Amino acid sequence: MELKRVVVTGLGSITPLGNNVSDTWNAAINGVSGAGPITHFDASEFKTQFACEVKNFDPLNYFDNVKDARKLDLFAQYAIAAVKEAMDDSGIDVEKINRERAGVIYAAGIGGLGTFEQEVTNYALHPERGPRYSPFFIPKMIADIAAGQISMIYGFHGPNFGTVSACASSNHSLIDAYNYIRLGKADVIISGGAEAAIYAAGVGGFNSMHALSTRNDSPQTASRPFSGSRDGFVMGEGGSCLILEEMEHALARGARIYAEIAGGGLAADAYHLTATHPEGLGAKLVMRNALEDAEMKPEDIDYINTHGTSTPVGDISEVKAIKEVFGEHAYKLNISSTKSMTGHLLGAAGALEAVLCIKAMENGIVPPTINHEEDDKDPEIDYNLNFTFNKAQKREIRVAMSNTFGFGGHNACVILKKFEK
Repeated sequence: MELKRVVVTGLGSITPLGNNVSDTWNAAINGVSGAGPITHFDASEFKTQFACEVKNFDPLNYFDNVKDARKLDLFAQYAIAAVKEAMDDSGIDVEKINRERAGVIYAAGIGGLGTFEQEVTNYALHPERGPRYSPFFIPKMIADIAAGQISMIYGFHGPNFGTVSACASSNHSLIDAYNYIRLGKADVIISGGAEAAIYAAGVGGFNSMHALSTRNDSPQTASRPFSGSRDGFVMGEGGSCLILEEMEHALARGARIYAEIAGGGLAADAYHLTATHPEGLGAKLVMRNALEDAEMKPEDIDYINTHGTSTPVGDISEVKAIKEVFGEHAYKLNISSTKSMTGHLLGAAGALEAVLCIKAMENGIVPPTINHEEDDKDPEIDYNLNFTFNKAQKREIRVAMSNTFGFGGHNACVILKKFEK
């Protein structure tokens, strides 16, 4: 069976750096941090009192009225906002395509945490009312509902589901969409991910695990991947979307093509509930699997957007994996963690980082890893590698790799390349 080629024809994002792709990209290449004090709830008693929140989000820019927006959890609102930008960007006329061959595979690592927290809290505070819950509680909370809502908006009847694999969720959505299209099962798939977990339950839960930075005195410098003083990740929120399309289908309608999906790798650490393997076994395997799937050699990669969350163990294991997979070529790569600016968008991270990889290829600019100081080094990290510290670097990027690793040992790696007809 001859596999189809899969291209990207639309991009959308709503992030802590901007409410569209252009603003997000411009902030990223200028090294802007999206971190600040938490406004979604009173975090004054929490160990971590800051996060990378989306700013100035108005649901009425995406929904006909407030009532419709309130039927959706914030994560699904972010999803629909990102998808709207991507669909508009793609130029797809939904009336002119076969919607039985158009699908939605959209991720969330947690889903409607805000809805869950609110409904359970309301019940606990008012036991005299009995077990009264909103009829929208379950439909707002479940992680797959963003994919379902998107399919209803656009009338897409093809493959439709949500992927849930913690921080690897939206890379899994991209890989699943890529595979359905290249196997000839669909022509167009809306893929990506969204997350909105900056609530007491989310921050408190991650604090209890000692996963978050507690640098409350300097939120904007708290996410510092690969630096010696890193103390945990900074939680982010938002959504990103990539419209994936079968190449001939895209060419036939005269679509602008941003990039081609070259391959995807999947693997598991099979090691620990939350920690990555200290030697990066799963990370090594997933990158090798992606290279094999793309029929590429390590020397073909120009840029890696790392998982790079700014955790003490995770950053070391990823660097070890990169050095082993890429050998001497590792020193010729540009490596960066855009989470230093966006924070960690959990289930939406992979989709956002794929968007940033595509913009990097398009513009010949590698976004930086900010917040590194020259004397702030970890003896277990090789600083002869080019981590693109603090300032964006110009470089022709023909092929980019994006890594995501999730709690539970879920690893997913996507390879994107410049499109050549």
